[in-house]
Amino acid sequence: MQVIIETTSGLERRLTVGVPAERVESEINSRLQKAAKTVRLDGFRPGKVPMRVMRQRFGAGIRQEVLGEVMSQSFYEAVTQEKLRPAGQPSIEPKSTDAGKDLEFVATFEVFPEIELGDMAGFTVEKPTAEVTDEDIDNMIEVFRKQQGSWEVVERAAAEGDQVSIDYTGTRDGEAFDGGSAQRSDLELGSNRMIPGFESGVEGMSAGEEKVLSLSFPEDYHNEDLKGAAVEFAITLHEVKEHKLAELDEALFQKYGVEEGGEEKFRLEIADNMTRELSNAVKKNVKQQVMAALIDAHEGQDVPKTLIAKEIDSMRKQTFQQFGAAGNSPDLDLESLLPAEMFEERAGRRVKLGLILSEFIQREGLEPDAERVRATIVEMAGTYQEPEEVVNWYYSNQEQLTSVESMVLEDQVVDKLLENATVTEQHCTYQEALSKAQEATEPV
Repeated sequence: MQVIIETTSGLERRLTVGVPAERVESEINSRLQKAAKTVRLDGFRPGKVPMRVMRQRFGAGIRQEVLGEVMSQSFYEAVTQEKLRPAGQPSIEPKSTDAGKDLEFVATFEVFPEIELGDMAGFTVEKPTAEVTDEDIDNMIEVFRKQQGSWEVVERAAAEGDQVSIDYTGTRDGEAFDGGSAQRSDLELGSNRMIPGFESGVEGMSAGEEKVLSLSFPEDYHNEDLKGAAVEFAITLHEVKEHKLAELDEALFQKYGVEEGGEEKFRLEIADNMTRELSNAVKKNVKQQVMAALIDAHEGQDVPKTLIAKEIDSMRKQTFQQFGAAGNSPDLDLESLLPAEMFEERAGRRVKLGLILSEFIQREGLEPDAERVRATIVEMAGTYQEPEEVVNWYYSNQEQLTSVESMVLEDQVVDKLLENATVTEQHCTYQEALSKAQEATEPV
Protein backbone atom coordinates (compact mmCIF):
# COMPACT_ATOMS: atom_id res chain seq x y z
CA MET A 1 0.00 0.00 0.00
CA GLN A 2 1.42 3.33 -1.09
CA VAL A 3 0.72 6.49 0.96
CA ILE A 4 1.53 10.11 0.14
CA ILE A 5 0.91 12.78 2.82
CA GLU A 6 0.31 16.46 2.12
CA THR A 7 -0.35 19.32 4.56
CA THR A 8 -2.94 21.47 2.83
CA SER A 9 -3.47 24.08 5.56
CA GLY A 10 -3.06 24.21 9.33
CA LEU A 11 -4.35 20.92 10.70
CA GLU A 12 -5.75 19.62 7.40
CA ARG A 13 -4.03 16.66 5.78
CA ARG A 14 -4.54 14.95 2.44
CA LEU A 15 -3.58 11.31 1.98
CA THR A 16 -3.27 9.76 -1.45
CA VAL A 17 -3.52 6.01 -0.94
CA GLY A 18 -2.83 3.30 -3.49
CA VAL A 19 -4.11 -0.24 -2.90
CA PRO A 20 -2.95 -3.17 -5.06
CA ALA A 21 -5.63 -4.43 -7.48
CA GLU A 22 -5.11 -7.97 -6.18
CA ARG A 23 -6.50 -7.06 -2.74
CA VAL A 24 -9.71 -5.69 -4.25
CA GLU A 25 -10.20 -8.41 -6.89
CA SER A 26 -9.46 -11.17 -4.38
CA GLU A 27 -12.15 -9.91 -2.00
CA ILE A 28 -14.67 -9.52 -4.84
CA ASN A 29 -14.04 -13.09 -6.05
CA SER A 30 -14.32 -14.43 -2.50
CA ARG A 31 -17.71 -12.79 -1.99
CA LEU A 32 -19.03 -13.90 -5.37
CA GLN A 33 -18.01 -17.51 -4.65
CA LYS A 34 -19.65 -17.37 -1.22
CA ALA A 35 -22.86 -15.88 -2.64
CA ALA A 36 -22.96 -18.49 -5.44
CA LYS A 37 -23.45 -21.24 -2.85
CA THR A 38 -26.77 -19.83 -1.63
CA VAL A 39 -28.18 -17.64 -4.43
CA ARG A 40 -31.25 -18.88 -6.31
CA LEU A 41 -31.67 -18.02 -9.99
CA ASP A 42 -34.21 -19.37 -12.43
CA GLY A 43 -32.66 -22.01 -14.68
CA PHE A 44 -29.92 -23.02 -12.25
CA ARG A 45 -29.83 -25.49 -9.40
CA PRO A 46 -29.02 -24.03 -5.95
CA GLY A 47 -25.26 -23.67 -5.58
CA LYS A 48 -24.63 -24.30 -9.28
CA VAL A 49 -24.79 -20.77 -10.68
CA PRO A 50 -21.71 -20.21 -12.89
CA MET A 51 -19.29 -17.48 -11.87
CA ARG A 52 -19.77 -15.83 -15.27
CA VAL A 53 -23.46 -15.38 -14.47
CA MET A 54 -22.74 -14.28 -10.92
CA ARG A 55 -20.44 -11.55 -12.23
CA GLN A 56 -23.04 -10.37 -14.71
CA ARG A 57 -25.84 -10.23 -12.14
CA PHE A 58 -24.06 -9.23 -8.93
CA GLY A 59 -20.52 -8.18 -9.84
CA ALA A 60 -21.14 -4.41 -10.01
CA GLY A 61 -22.97 -4.25 -6.67
CA ILE A 62 -20.43 -6.39 -4.83
CA ARG A 63 -17.58 -4.38 -6.38
CA GLN A 64 -18.99 -1.10 -5.02
CA GLU A 65 -19.48 -2.68 -1.61
CA VAL A 66 -15.89 -3.98 -1.52
CA LEU A 67 -14.42 -0.71 -2.78
CA GLY A 68 -16.13 1.21 0.04
CA GLU A 69 -14.91 -1.19 2.69
CA VAL A 70 -11.36 -1.42 1.33
CA MET A 71 -11.04 2.40 1.17
CA SER A 72 -12.26 2.71 4.75
CA GLN A 73 -9.93 -0.04 6.01
CA SER A 74 -6.99 1.29 4.00
CA PHE A 75 -7.48 4.79 5.34
CA TYR A 76 -7.17 3.64 8.96
CA GLU A 77 -4.22 1.41 8.05
CA ALA A 78 -2.56 4.43 6.40
CA VAL A 79 -3.04 6.83 9.35
CA THR A 80 -1.78 4.14 11.72
CA GLN A 81 1.24 3.54 9.50
CA GLU A 82 1.98 7.27 9.31
CA LYS A 83 1.19 7.83 13.01
CA LEU A 84 -1.53 10.40 12.36
CA ARG A 85 -4.44 11.18 14.73
CA PRO A 86 -7.54 12.08 12.69
CA ALA A 87 -9.99 14.50 14.31
CA GLY A 88 -13.29 13.35 12.87
CA GLN A 89 -14.28 11.42 9.77
CA PRO A 90 -12.37 11.89 6.50
CA SER A 91 -13.75 13.00 3.16
CA ILE A 92 -12.82 10.21 0.74
CA GLU A 93 -12.71 10.74 -3.01
CA PRO A 94 -11.99 7.73 -5.31
CA LYS A 95 -9.48 8.46 -8.10
CA SER A 96 -9.02 5.09 -9.80
CA THR A 97 -11.49 2.24 -9.34
CA ASP A 98 -11.29 0.41 -12.69
CA ALA A 99 -11.29 -3.40 -12.56
CA GLY A 100 -7.82 -4.90 -12.83
CA LYS A 101 -6.10 -1.63 -11.88
CA ASP A 102 -4.74 -0.52 -8.52
CA LEU A 103 -7.32 1.30 -6.39
CA GLU A 104 -6.39 4.89 -5.65
CA PHE A 105 -8.25 7.37 -3.48
CA VAL A 106 -7.67 10.69 -1.72
CA ALA A 107 -8.70 11.20 1.92
CA THR A 108 -8.91 14.73 3.33
CA PHE A 109 -9.19 15.22 7.09
CA GLU A 110 -7.97 17.18 10.09
CA VAL A 111 -5.59 15.90 12.72
CA PHE A 112 -5.44 16.62 16.43
CA PRO A 113 -2.96 19.41 17.13
CA GLU A 114 0.26 18.99 19.04
CA ILE A 115 -0.38 20.81 22.32
CA GLU A 116 2.62 22.57 23.82
CA LEU A 117 1.53 23.51 27.32
CA GLY A 118 2.00 27.20 28.06
CA ASP A 119 3.61 28.71 31.14
CA MET A 120 0.99 29.18 33.85
CA ALA A 121 3.34 30.23 36.64
CA GLY A 122 2.19 33.24 38.63
CA PHE A 123 -1.23 33.79 37.09
CA THR A 124 -3.62 35.62 39.42
CA VAL A 125 -6.94 34.50 40.89
CA GLU A 126 -9.33 36.51 43.05
CA LYS A 127 -11.09 34.22 45.50
CA PRO A 128 -14.34 35.56 46.98
CA THR A 129 -14.55 35.05 50.74
CA ALA A 130 -17.85 35.41 52.55
CA GLU A 131 -19.91 33.90 55.34
CA VAL A 132 -23.57 33.22 55.89
CA THR A 133 -24.90 35.73 58.43
CA ASP A 134 -28.12 35.77 60.47
CA GLU A 135 -29.33 38.54 58.17
CA ASP A 136 -28.75 36.30 55.13
CA ILE A 137 -30.77 33.54 56.80
CA ASP A 138 -33.56 36.01 57.64
CA ASN A 139 -33.66 37.14 54.02
CA MET A 140 -33.88 33.55 52.81
CA ILE A 141 -36.71 32.81 55.24
CA GLU A 142 -38.48 35.87 53.87
CA VAL A 143 -38.14 34.39 50.37
CA PHE A 144 -39.65 31.09 51.55
CA ARG A 145 -42.51 32.87 53.28
CA LYS A 146 -43.20 34.80 50.11
CA GLN A 147 -43.10 31.63 48.01
CA GLN A 148 -45.65 29.96 50.27
CA GLY A 149 -47.71 33.11 50.79
CA SER A 150 -51.16 33.84 49.38
CA TRP A 151 -53.04 36.62 47.58
CA GLU A 152 -55.92 38.12 49.53
CA VAL A 153 -58.55 40.56 48.23
CA VAL A 154 -58.32 44.07 49.69
CA GLU A 155 -60.68 47.04 49.43
CA ARG A 156 -58.28 49.81 48.50
CA ALA A 157 -56.49 51.35 45.54
CA ALA A 158 -53.91 49.19 43.77
CA ALA A 159 -50.24 49.74 44.59
CA GLU A 160 -46.93 48.35 43.39
CA GLY A 161 -46.56 44.73 44.50
CA ASP A 162 -50.31 44.07 44.36
CA GLN A 163 -51.96 41.64 42.00
CA VAL A 164 -54.88 43.02 40.01
CA SER A 165 -57.52 41.35 37.86
CA ILE A 166 -58.20 43.49 34.79
CA ASP A 167 -59.83 43.60 31.38
CA TYR A 168 -57.93 45.60 28.78
CA THR A 169 -58.36 46.43 25.13
CA GLY A 170 -55.55 47.98 23.11
CA THR A 171 -56.22 50.08 20.03
CA ARG A 172 -54.04 51.82 17.46
CA ASP A 173 -55.64 54.67 15.56
CA GLY A 174 -58.97 53.42 16.88
CA GLU A 175 -58.42 49.83 15.62
CA ALA A 176 -57.77 46.86 17.91
CA PHE A 177 -54.43 45.10 17.29
CA ASP A 178 -53.50 41.44 17.70
CA GLY A 179 -52.48 40.43 21.22
CA GLY A 180 -53.61 43.70 22.74
CA SER A 181 -56.70 42.50 24.61
CA ALA A 182 -57.48 40.20 27.54
CA GLN A 183 -60.27 39.44 29.99
CA ARG A 184 -59.84 38.88 33.74
CA SER A 185 -56.06 38.91 33.36
CA ASP A 186 -54.02 38.67 36.58
CA LEU A 187 -51.14 41.14 36.66
CA GLU A 188 -48.61 41.77 39.41
CA LEU A 189 -47.83 45.47 39.46
CA GLY A 190 -44.10 46.08 39.33
CA SER A 191 -43.35 42.85 37.46
CA ASN A 192 -42.57 44.81 34.28
CA ARG A 193 -44.53 42.26 32.27
CA MET A 194 -46.30 44.95 30.28
CA ILE A 195 -44.92 47.83 28.22
CA PRO A 196 -43.60 50.91 30.07
CA GLY A 197 -46.35 53.01 31.65
CA PHE A 198 -48.99 50.28 31.69
CA GLU A 199 -48.46 48.94 35.21
CA SER A 200 -47.75 52.33 36.75
CA GLY A 201 -50.92 53.56 35.04
CA VAL A 202 -52.97 50.87 36.81
CA GLU A 203 -51.56 51.85 40.19
CA GLY A 204 -54.09 53.96 42.10
CA MET A 205 -57.11 52.32 40.44
CA SER A 206 -59.77 50.66 42.62
CA ALA A 207 -62.17 47.78 41.98
CA GLY A 208 -64.86 48.77 39.45
CA GLU A 209 -62.84 51.71 38.09
CA GLU A 210 -62.19 52.24 34.36
CA LYS A 211 -59.32 54.12 32.76
CA VAL A 212 -57.74 54.78 29.36
CA LEU A 213 -53.95 54.87 29.10
CA SER A 214 -52.15 56.57 26.20
CA LEU A 215 -48.84 54.77 25.73
CA SER A 216 -46.17 53.95 23.16
CA PHE A 217 -44.49 50.64 22.42
CA PRO A 218 -40.69 50.61 22.85
CA GLU A 219 -38.57 51.19 19.76
CA ASP A 220 -36.92 47.79 20.31
CA TYR A 221 -40.21 45.88 20.73
CA HIS A 222 -40.09 42.36 19.28
CA ASN A 223 -43.14 42.90 17.04
CA GLU A 224 -42.04 44.93 14.01
CA ASP A 225 -45.57 46.30 13.42
CA LEU A 226 -45.76 47.78 16.92
CA LYS A 227 -42.24 49.20 17.36
CA GLY A 228 -42.63 52.76 18.64
CA ALA A 229 -46.40 52.72 17.92
CA ALA A 230 -48.69 55.11 19.84
CA VAL A 231 -51.61 53.14 21.31
CA GLU A 232 -54.40 53.37 23.86
CA PHE A 233 -55.43 50.78 26.43
CA ALA A 234 -58.96 50.85 27.87
CA ILE A 235 -58.71 49.19 31.30
CA THR A 236 -61.36 47.92 33.70
CA LEU A 237 -60.12 46.84 37.13
CA HIS A 238 -62.13 44.08 38.85
CA GLU A 239 -60.13 43.17 41.92
CA VAL A 240 -57.07 44.13 43.97
CA LYS A 241 -55.14 41.49 45.90
CA GLU A 242 -52.39 41.98 48.44
CA HIS A 243 -49.71 39.39 49.04
CA LYS A 244 -49.61 37.93 52.55
CA LEU A 245 -46.48 36.17 53.76
CA ALA A 246 -46.88 32.63 55.04
CA GLU A 247 -46.77 32.24 58.80
CA LEU A 248 -43.46 31.14 60.32
CA ASP A 249 -44.90 27.94 61.76
CA GLU A 250 -44.69 24.14 61.64
CA ALA A 251 -46.69 24.01 58.39
CA LEU A 252 -44.05 26.15 56.66
CA PHE A 253 -41.16 24.16 58.15
CA GLN A 254 -42.65 20.87 56.93
CA LYS A 255 -42.98 22.19 53.38
CA TYR A 256 -39.20 22.55 53.35
CA GLY A 257 -38.52 19.13 54.84
CA VAL A 258 -38.17 20.02 58.54
CA GLU A 259 -40.49 17.72 60.48
CA GLU A 260 -39.10 18.31 63.98
CA GLY A 261 -37.10 20.91 65.87
CA GLY A 262 -39.19 23.98 65.06
CA GLU A 263 -37.71 27.29 63.97
CA GLU A 264 -34.27 26.54 65.39
CA LYS A 265 -33.89 23.39 63.23
CA PHE A 266 -35.38 25.24 60.27
CA ARG A 267 -32.74 27.96 60.53
CA LEU A 268 -29.96 25.38 60.91
CA GLU A 269 -31.13 23.56 57.76
CA ILE A 270 -31.23 26.83 55.85
CA ALA A 271 -27.77 27.79 57.13
CA ASP A 272 -26.33 24.42 56.03
CA ASN A 273 -27.84 24.71 52.55
CA MET A 274 -26.69 28.30 52.15
CA THR A 275 -23.18 27.41 53.33
CA ARG A 276 -23.05 24.60 50.77
CA GLU A 277 -24.33 26.93 48.07
CA LEU A 278 -21.74 29.55 49.02
CA SER A 279 -18.94 26.98 48.87
CA ASN A 280 -20.05 25.82 45.42
CA ALA A 281 -20.30 29.41 44.19
CA VAL A 282 -16.76 30.24 45.31
CA LYS A 283 -15.48 27.01 43.80
CA LYS A 284 -17.20 27.76 40.50
CA ASN A 285 -15.87 31.31 40.40
CA VAL A 286 -12.28 30.22 41.04
CA LYS A 287 -12.54 27.38 38.53
CA GLN A 288 -13.79 29.72 35.82
CA GLN A 289 -10.87 32.06 36.43
CA VAL A 290 -8.37 29.19 36.24
CA MET A 291 -9.90 27.82 33.03
CA ALA A 292 -9.92 31.28 31.46
CA ALA A 293 -6.24 31.72 32.37
CA LEU A 294 -5.49 28.31 30.88
CA ILE A 295 -7.07 29.30 27.57
CA ASP A 296 -5.33 32.69 27.56
CA ALA A 297 -1.98 30.96 28.03
CA HIS A 298 -2.57 29.04 24.79
CA GLU A 299 -3.64 31.88 22.54
CA GLY A 300 -3.09 31.01 18.89
CA GLN A 301 -3.46 27.27 19.43
CA ASP A 302 -4.97 25.62 16.35
CA VAL A 303 -8.26 23.78 16.87
CA PRO A 304 -9.81 21.27 14.41
CA LYS A 305 -12.80 22.76 12.62
CA THR A 306 -14.38 19.30 12.60
CA LEU A 307 -14.48 19.22 16.40
CA ILE A 308 -15.82 22.78 16.58
CA ALA A 309 -18.67 21.87 14.20
CA LYS A 310 -19.51 18.86 16.35
CA GLU A 311 -19.51 20.99 19.50
CA ILE A 312 -21.73 23.60 17.83
CA ASP A 313 -24.25 20.91 16.99
CA SER A 314 -24.21 19.67 20.59
CA MET A 315 -24.63 23.20 22.01
CA ARG A 316 -27.45 23.92 19.56
CA LYS A 317 -29.39 20.85 20.75
CA GLN A 318 -28.75 21.68 24.41
CA THR A 319 -30.01 25.22 23.89
CA PHE A 320 -33.16 23.98 22.22
CA GLN A 321 -33.85 21.47 24.97
CA GLN A 322 -33.45 24.19 27.63
CA PHE A 323 -36.50 25.86 26.15
CA GLY A 324 -38.50 22.64 26.48
CA ALA A 325 -38.48 21.93 22.76
CA ALA A 326 -38.04 18.63 20.97
CA GLY A 327 -34.63 19.04 19.37
CA ASN A 328 -34.99 15.88 17.30
CA SER A 329 -38.28 16.84 15.66
CA PRO A 330 -38.03 16.21 11.89
CA ASP A 331 -40.06 19.37 11.19
CA LEU A 332 -37.53 21.70 12.82
CA ASP A 333 -34.52 23.16 11.04
CA LEU A 334 -32.24 23.82 14.01
CA GLU A 335 -29.46 25.24 11.86
CA SER A 336 -31.77 28.03 10.68
CA LEU A 337 -33.37 28.65 14.08
CA LEU A 338 -30.03 28.62 15.90
CA PRO A 339 -27.28 29.48 13.38
CA ALA A 340 -23.72 28.32 13.96
CA GLU A 341 -22.53 31.91 14.49
CA MET A 342 -24.38 31.96 17.83
CA PHE A 343 -22.10 29.25 19.24
CA GLU A 344 -18.91 29.42 17.17
CA GLU A 345 -16.73 31.39 19.59
CA ARG A 346 -17.76 29.46 22.70
CA ALA A 347 -17.55 26.14 20.86
CA GLY A 348 -14.00 26.94 19.76
CA ARG A 349 -13.00 27.79 23.34
CA ARG A 350 -14.64 24.62 24.66
CA VAL A 351 -12.80 22.43 22.18
CA LYS A 352 -9.51 24.21 22.83
CA LEU A 353 -9.95 23.86 26.60
CA GLY A 354 -10.77 20.17 26.25
CA LEU A 355 -7.60 19.54 24.23
CA ILE A 356 -5.43 21.51 26.70
CA LEU A 357 -6.93 19.74 29.72
CA SER A 358 -6.39 16.35 28.10
CA GLU A 359 -2.73 17.15 27.47
CA PHE A 360 -2.25 18.51 30.99
CA ILE A 361 -3.89 15.46 32.58
CA GLN A 362 -1.71 13.15 30.52
CA ARG A 363 1.48 15.08 31.30
CA GLU A 364 0.75 15.14 35.04
CA GLY A 365 -0.45 11.54 35.09
CA LEU A 366 -3.69 12.54 36.84
CA GLU A 367 -6.50 10.07 37.48
CA PRO A 368 -9.84 10.62 39.24
CA ASP A 369 -9.33 10.43 42.99
CA ALA A 370 -11.66 7.66 44.19
CA GLU A 371 -12.26 9.28 47.59
CA ARG A 372 -13.14 12.65 46.01
CA VAL A 373 -15.46 10.91 43.56
CA ARG A 374 -17.32 9.20 46.40
CA ALA A 375 -17.43 12.40 48.47
CA THR A 376 -18.88 14.29 45.48
CA ILE A 377 -21.54 11.63 44.91
CA VAL A 378 -22.42 11.53 48.62
CA GLU A 379 -22.79 15.33 48.64
CA MET A 380 -25.08 15.27 45.59
CA ALA A 381 -27.10 12.40 47.08
CA GLY A 382 -27.55 14.31 50.35
CA THR A 383 -30.34 16.42 48.85
CA TYR A 384 -32.50 13.32 48.26
CA GLN A 385 -34.72 11.48 50.74
CA GLU A 386 -32.91 8.16 50.24
CA PRO A 387 -29.27 9.22 49.74
CA GLU A 388 -27.83 5.69 49.94
CA GLU A 389 -30.01 4.59 47.02
CA VAL A 390 -28.76 7.53 44.97
CA VAL A 391 -25.13 6.66 45.78
CA ASN A 392 -25.70 3.05 44.69
CA TRP A 393 -27.39 4.28 41.50
CA TYR A 394 -24.35 6.32 40.54
CA TYR A 395 -22.00 3.41 41.11
CA SER A 396 -24.21 1.05 39.08
CA ASN A 397 -24.54 3.50 36.18
CA GLN A 398 -21.20 3.72 34.34
CA GLU A 399 -22.20 6.73 32.25
CA GLN A 400 -23.19 8.78 35.31
CA LEU A 401 -20.13 7.62 37.26
CA THR A 402 -17.84 8.62 34.37
CA SER A 403 -19.47 12.05 34.33
CA VAL A 404 -18.70 12.58 38.03
CA GLU A 405 -15.15 11.27 37.56
CA SER A 406 -14.58 13.79 34.76
CA MET A 407 -15.87 16.59 36.98
CA VAL A 408 -13.58 15.55 39.83
CA LEU A 409 -10.62 15.25 37.44
CA GLU A 410 -11.20 18.85 36.31
CA ASP A 411 -11.20 19.92 39.97
CA GLN A 412 -7.88 18.14 40.43
CA VAL A 413 -6.49 20.05 37.44
CA VAL A 414 -7.66 23.31 39.04
CA ASP A 415 -5.99 22.38 42.34
CA LYS A 416 -2.76 21.53 40.53
CA LEU A 417 -2.72 24.81 38.61
CA LEU A 418 -3.54 26.83 41.73
CA GLU A 419 -0.29 25.61 43.27
CA ASN A 420 1.53 28.06 41.00
CA ALA A 421 -1.05 30.86 41.10
CA THR A 422 -1.14 34.09 43.06
CA VAL A 423 -4.43 33.89 44.96
CA THR A 424 -5.84 36.98 46.64
CA GLU A 425 -8.92 36.92 48.84
CA GLN A 426 -11.74 39.30 48.02
CA HIS A 427 -14.06 39.83 50.97
CA CYS A 428 -17.73 40.15 50.04
CA THR A 429 -21.23 39.33 51.21
CA TYR A 430 -23.05 36.06 50.65
CA GLN A 431 -25.18 37.55 47.86
CA GLU A 432 -22.16 39.18 46.22
CA ALA A 433 -20.34 35.83 46.17
CA LEU A 434 -23.32 34.17 44.48
CA SER A 435 -23.57 37.02 41.99
CA LYS A 436 -19.88 36.73 41.13
CA ALA A 437 -20.32 33.05 40.37
CA GLN A 438 -23.29 33.80 38.10
CA GLU A 439 -21.50 36.66 36.38
CA ALA A 440 -18.28 34.72 35.85
CA THR A 441 -18.47 34.18 32.12
CA GLU A 442 -17.95 30.60 31.13
CA PRO A 443 -14.52 30.43 29.47
CA VAL A 444 -15.99 27.92 27.11
